[in-house]
Amino acid sequence: MADKTANKTSKEPSFFKGVKAEFKKISWPDKDSLLKQSIAVGCISVVMGIVIAVLDFLMQCGVRFLTSL
Repeated sequence: MADKTANKTSKEPSFFKGVKAEFKKISWPDKDSLLKQSIAVGCISVVMGIVIAVLDFLMQCGVRFLTSL
């Protein structure tokens, strides 16, 4: 029993060292790139929202037409 708790505590510091090492490998975008990508995501989200709304409206009209026959 004592071996399991000692083994668990010895692994925890190595885990956090591994996390720290992986965070150092991340290449974070610069401010300009982040701004451009954020604008692109916003624009695409708005366009896709409009497309989905139009398709939804057309499908509702089609279902109303079919059920009124």
